[in-house]
Amino acid sequence: MPTSVSIITAVRNGAATIRDCLECVQAQTHRAEHIVVDGASNDGTLGIVNGYRPGIAKVLSEPDRGIYDAMNKGIGLATGDVVGLLNADDFYTDERVIAKVAAAFDTMPIEALFADLVYVRPDNLNKVVRHYSGANFSLAMFAIGWMPPHPTCFIRRECYLKYGLFKTDYRIAADFELLARFLVKHRVRYRYLPEVLVKMRTGGISTRNLMNNVLMNREVLRACRENDIGTNMLRIYSKYPGKVRQLCVWPQVAWRHGGCS
Repeated sequence: MPTSVSIITAVRNGAATIRDCLECVQAQTHRAEHIVVDGASNDGTLGIVNGYRPGIAKVLSEPDRGIYDAMNKGIGLATGDVVGLLNADDFYTDERVIAKVAAAFDTMPIEALFADLVYVRPDNLNKVVRHYSGANFSLAMFAIGWMPPHPTCFIRRECYLKYGLFKTDYRIAADFELLARFLVKHRVRYRYLPEVLVKMRTGGISTRNLMNNVLMNREVLRACRENDIGTNMLRIYSKYPGKVRQLCVWPQVAWRHGGCS
Protein backbone atom coordinates (compact mmCIF):
# COMPACT_ATOMS: atom_id res chain seq x y z
CA MET A 1 0.00 0.00 0.00
CA PRO A 2 1.18 3.59 -0.63
CA THR A 3 2.69 5.39 2.33
CA SER A 4 0.08 7.20 4.40
CA VAL A 5 0.96 10.62 5.80
CA SER A 6 -0.27 12.53 8.84
CA ILE A 7 0.25 16.30 9.05
CA ILE A 8 0.21 17.91 12.50
CA THR A 9 -0.56 21.61 12.84
CA ALA A 10 -0.12 23.11 16.31
CA VAL A 11 -1.65 26.56 16.69
CA ARG A 12 -2.57 29.15 19.27
CA ASN A 13 -4.12 32.43 18.18
CA GLY A 14 -3.24 31.91 14.53
CA ALA A 15 -6.34 33.41 12.96
CA ALA A 16 -4.30 35.76 10.78
CA THR A 17 -2.41 32.99 8.96
CA ILE A 18 -3.96 29.56 9.43
CA ARG A 19 -6.16 29.66 6.31
CA ASP A 20 -3.11 29.30 4.06
CA CYS A 21 -1.97 26.28 6.05
CA LEU A 22 -5.37 24.56 5.99
CA GLU A 23 -5.98 25.24 2.30
CA CYS A 24 -2.52 24.00 1.35
CA VAL A 25 -2.99 20.67 3.07
CA GLN A 26 -6.47 20.20 1.63
CA ALA A 27 -5.20 21.00 -1.88
CA GLN A 28 -2.65 18.15 -1.85
CA THR A 29 -3.03 15.55 -4.57
CA HIS A 30 -1.94 12.85 -2.10
CA ARG A 31 -4.53 12.92 0.66
CA ALA A 32 -3.08 13.38 4.14
CA GLU A 33 -4.57 12.93 7.59
CA HIS A 34 -4.56 16.52 8.90
CA ILE A 35 -4.64 16.92 12.68
CA VAL A 36 -5.02 20.39 14.17
CA VAL A 37 -4.10 20.90 17.83
CA ASP A 38 -5.35 24.25 19.08
CA GLY A 39 -4.07 25.61 22.37
CA ALA A 40 -7.38 27.15 23.47
CA SER A 41 -7.12 30.13 21.11
CA ASN A 42 -9.19 33.22 21.88
CA ASP A 43 -8.85 35.08 18.57
CA GLY A 44 -11.27 33.12 16.40
CA THR A 45 -8.77 30.50 15.25
CA LEU A 46 -11.03 27.60 16.16
CA GLY A 47 -13.93 29.09 14.20
CA ILE A 48 -11.73 29.27 11.09
CA VAL A 49 -10.55 25.70 11.64
CA ASN A 50 -14.13 24.48 11.99
CA GLY A 51 -14.94 26.12 8.66
CA TYR A 52 -12.51 23.69 7.04
CA ARG A 53 -13.61 20.80 9.23
CA PRO A 54 -14.74 18.42 6.44
CA GLY A 55 -11.13 18.21 5.25
CA ILE A 56 -9.55 17.88 8.70
CA ALA A 57 -9.29 14.43 10.24
CA LYS A 58 -9.07 15.49 13.89
CA VAL A 59 -9.29 18.72 15.86
CA LEU A 60 -8.22 18.99 19.48
CA SER A 61 -8.70 22.27 21.32
CA GLU A 62 -7.52 22.57 24.92
CA PRO A 63 -4.84 24.37 26.94
CA ASP A 64 -1.33 23.03 26.50
CA ARG A 65 2.17 23.59 27.85
CA GLY A 66 3.55 25.12 24.69
CA ILE A 67 4.09 24.21 21.06
CA TYR A 68 6.11 21.06 21.73
CA ASP A 69 3.42 19.71 24.04
CA ALA A 70 0.86 20.44 21.32
CA MET A 71 2.98 18.67 18.70
CA ASN A 72 3.28 15.65 20.98
CA LYS A 73 -0.49 15.52 21.34
CA GLY A 74 -0.86 15.59 17.58
CA ILE A 75 1.68 12.83 17.06
CA GLY A 76 -0.20 10.77 19.63
CA LEU A 77 -3.38 11.12 17.55
CA ALA A 78 -1.70 10.34 14.23
CA THR A 79 -2.32 7.08 12.39
CA GLY A 80 -0.23 7.63 9.24
CA ASP A 81 2.95 5.77 8.41
CA VAL A 82 4.82 9.06 8.22
CA VAL A 83 4.34 12.25 10.26
CA GLY A 84 5.01 15.80 9.10
CA LEU A 85 4.66 19.03 11.09
CA LEU A 86 3.31 22.16 9.45
CA ASN A 87 3.04 25.28 11.57
CA ALA A 88 -0.04 27.45 11.33
CA ASP A 89 1.86 30.27 9.63
CA ASP A 90 3.70 28.03 7.14
CA PHE A 91 2.44 26.45 3.93
CA TYR A 92 3.54 24.10 1.18
CA THR A 93 4.93 25.41 -2.08
CA ASP A 94 2.60 23.38 -4.29
CA GLU A 95 -0.12 20.75 -4.25
CA ARG A 96 2.24 17.81 -4.90
CA VAL A 97 4.45 18.12 -1.81
CA ILE A 98 2.87 15.21 0.07
CA ALA A 99 2.84 13.08 -3.09
CA LYS A 100 6.59 13.64 -3.51
CA VAL A 101 7.23 12.77 0.12
CA ALA A 102 5.10 9.62 0.01
CA ALA A 103 6.81 8.50 -3.21
CA ALA A 104 10.22 8.89 -1.57
CA PHE A 105 9.19 6.69 1.36
CA ASP A 106 7.63 4.19 -1.05
CA THR A 107 10.82 3.80 -3.07
CA MET A 108 13.66 4.24 -0.57
CA PRO A 109 14.50 2.32 2.64
CA ILE A 110 14.34 5.42 4.83
CA GLU A 111 12.87 6.47 8.14
CA ALA A 112 13.20 10.23 7.71
CA LEU A 113 13.30 12.76 4.90
CA PHE A 114 14.01 16.48 4.74
CA ALA A 115 14.21 19.09 2.00
CA ASP A 116 14.53 22.89 1.61
CA LEU A 117 12.42 25.77 2.78
CA VAL A 118 12.33 29.46 2.03
CA TYR A 119 11.58 32.31 4.41
CA VAL A 120 9.20 34.93 3.05
CA ARG A 121 8.09 38.34 4.21
CA PRO A 122 4.79 38.27 6.11
CA ASP A 123 3.53 41.23 4.07
CA ASN A 124 4.63 39.75 0.72
CA LEU A 125 4.53 35.97 0.55
CA ASN A 126 6.26 35.97 -2.83
CA LYS A 127 9.30 37.83 -1.48
CA VAL A 128 11.96 35.29 -0.51
CA VAL A 129 14.43 36.65 2.05
CA ARG A 130 16.32 33.46 2.91
CA HIS A 131 16.81 30.01 1.43
CA TYR A 132 17.37 27.32 4.06
CA SER A 133 18.72 24.27 2.28
CA GLY A 134 19.36 20.79 3.60
CA ALA A 135 21.56 19.93 0.61
CA ASN A 136 24.90 20.07 2.38
CA PHE A 137 23.74 18.71 5.73
CA SER A 138 25.82 16.07 7.49
CA LEU A 139 25.55 14.64 11.00
CA ALA A 140 28.71 16.52 11.98
CA MET A 141 26.82 19.80 11.56
CA PHE A 142 24.82 19.21 14.73
CA ALA A 143 28.02 20.13 16.60
CA ILE A 144 27.78 23.68 15.25
CA GLY A 145 24.08 23.91 16.02
CA TRP A 146 22.96 23.27 12.45
CA MET A 147 20.09 20.92 11.66
CA PRO A 148 17.99 20.14 8.59
CA PRO A 149 15.02 22.48 8.05
CA HIS A 150 12.60 21.04 10.60
CA PRO A 151 9.34 22.08 8.88
CA THR A 152 10.43 20.00 5.87
CA CYS A 153 11.12 16.90 7.97
CA PHE A 154 8.91 13.87 7.57
CA ILE A 155 9.57 10.98 9.97
CA ARG A 156 8.09 7.52 10.25
CA ARG A 157 5.65 7.40 13.15
CA GLU A 158 7.32 4.27 14.52
CA CYS A 159 10.45 6.36 15.23
CA TYR A 160 8.48 8.46 17.71
CA LEU A 161 7.19 5.27 19.31
CA LYS A 162 10.72 3.85 19.60
CA TYR A 163 12.76 6.92 20.46
CA GLY A 164 10.35 9.33 22.10
CA LEU A 165 8.60 12.63 21.46
CA PHE A 166 9.65 16.26 21.85
CA LYS A 167 11.12 17.13 25.26
CA THR A 168 8.78 19.74 26.66
CA ASP A 169 11.33 21.16 29.11
CA TYR A 170 13.01 22.78 26.11
CA ARG A 171 11.53 26.18 25.28
CA ILE A 172 12.95 26.78 21.79
CA ALA A 173 15.25 23.98 20.64
CA ALA A 174 13.25 20.77 21.25
CA ASP A 175 13.13 20.26 17.48
CA PHE A 176 16.95 20.37 17.35
CA GLU A 177 17.19 17.93 20.26
CA LEU A 178 14.71 15.50 18.68
CA LEU A 179 16.53 15.45 15.34
CA ALA A 180 19.89 15.04 17.08
CA ARG A 181 18.47 12.15 19.09
CA PHE A 182 16.92 10.46 16.07
CA LEU A 183 19.65 11.01 13.48
CA VAL A 184 22.82 10.90 15.58
CA LYS A 185 22.04 8.85 18.67
CA HIS A 186 19.73 6.30 17.03
CA ARG A 187 21.07 6.51 13.46
CA VAL A 188 17.67 6.85 11.83
CA ARG A 189 18.10 6.39 8.07
CA TYR A 190 17.43 9.62 6.21
CA ARG A 191 17.55 11.14 2.75
CA TYR A 192 17.57 14.67 1.39
CA LEU A 193 14.94 15.60 -1.20
CA PRO A 194 16.26 18.39 -3.48
CA GLU A 195 13.03 20.38 -3.49
CA VAL A 196 11.71 23.49 -1.77
CA LEU A 197 8.70 22.11 0.10
CA VAL A 198 7.75 24.82 2.60
CA LYS A 199 7.36 28.58 2.71
CA MET A 200 7.80 30.06 6.18
CA ARG A 201 6.95 33.57 7.28
CA THR A 202 9.78 35.36 9.05
CA GLY A 203 9.42 36.23 12.72
CA GLY A 204 9.59 32.83 14.47
CA ILE A 205 10.19 32.55 18.20
CA SER A 206 13.87 31.59 17.92
CA THR A 207 14.69 34.72 15.89
CA ARG A 208 12.38 37.19 17.59
CA ASN A 209 15.02 38.86 19.77
CA LEU A 210 18.56 38.53 21.06
CA MET A 211 17.58 36.85 24.32
CA ASN A 212 15.68 34.13 22.47
CA ASN A 213 18.74 33.57 20.30
CA VAL A 214 20.94 33.19 23.39
CA LEU A 215 18.44 30.79 24.95
CA MET A 216 18.25 28.77 21.75
CA ASN A 217 22.02 28.32 21.62
CA ARG A 218 22.15 27.31 25.26
CA GLU A 219 19.50 24.68 24.57
CA VAL A 220 21.40 23.53 21.48
CA LEU A 221 24.51 23.01 23.64
CA ARG A 222 22.43 21.05 26.16
CA ALA A 223 20.90 18.92 23.37
CA CYS A 224 24.35 18.08 22.02
CA ARG A 225 25.58 17.02 25.45
CA GLU A 226 22.47 14.88 26.05
CA ASN A 227 23.04 13.10 22.75
CA ASP A 228 26.81 12.63 23.06
CA ILE A 229 27.73 15.23 20.44
CA GLY A 230 31.02 16.89 21.30
CA THR A 231 30.87 20.67 20.95
CA ASN A 232 31.12 23.99 22.79
CA MET A 233 29.49 27.39 22.58
CA LEU A 234 32.20 28.81 20.33
CA ARG A 235 31.59 26.12 17.74
CA ILE A 236 27.84 26.65 17.96
CA TYR A 237 28.15 30.37 17.28
CA SER A 238 30.37 29.63 14.29
CA LYS A 239 27.27 28.71 12.27
CA TYR A 240 26.19 32.33 11.78
CA PRO A 241 28.40 33.18 8.78
CA GLY A 242 26.68 30.33 6.93
CA LYS A 243 23.28 31.76 7.83
CA VAL A 244 24.30 35.17 6.50
CA ARG A 245 25.20 33.57 3.15
CA GLN A 246 21.63 32.28 2.90
CA LEU A 247 20.17 35.79 2.96
CA CYS A 248 18.95 37.23 -0.32
CA VAL A 249 21.24 35.09 -2.46
CA TRP A 250 18.63 32.61 -3.68
CA PRO A 251 16.91 33.49 -6.96
CA GLN A 252 13.52 35.00 -6.36
CA VAL A 253 11.10 32.28 -7.42
CA ALA A 254 7.69 33.63 -8.35
CA TRP A 255 5.53 31.25 -6.32
CA ARG A 256 2.00 32.46 -6.02
CA HIS A 257 0.55 33.38 -2.64
CA GLY A 258 -0.68 30.22 -0.95
CA GLY A 259 1.51 27.99 -3.08
CA CYS A 260 -1.06 25.25 -3.53
CA SER A 261 -3.80 26.96 -5.51
